[in-house]
Amino acid sequence: MKKFGLFIAGGIAAIILLANLGPMVGLALSLLILYYSFKEFVKAETTFSKVMWGLIGLAALTISIGNVPAILGLVAIYILYVVIRNWKKAEKETVETSDPFTNFEKEWSQLKKDY
Repeated sequence: MKKFGLFIAGGIAAIILLANLGPMVGLALSLLILYYSFKEFVKAETTFSKVMWGLIGLAALTISIGNVPAILGLVAIYILYVVIRNWKKAEKETVETSDPFTNFEKEWSQLKKDY
């Protein structure tokens, strides 16, 4: 039952991630342009170049604000990470409890302790 819930949560997170993949790329590119324009704005010496880099930075900031829904995609990535980590943990627990040799070793050590 635990794996079924993880499967459903992972599926929903994957769908959200795929739906927000475009805005995530747009956000990454606009933040990269914003960073580069800020660095060039600080280095610029003439007023014209400062104004141009400022306008480019303002446009990139506007695009970044428009791509805020991409944060849902980042949350979906984190949820997928947690689901995969818990899935592997549940898988490991299932293997340990279903392995007859492991159970035999546990029982044998318990019998040795009792006598």
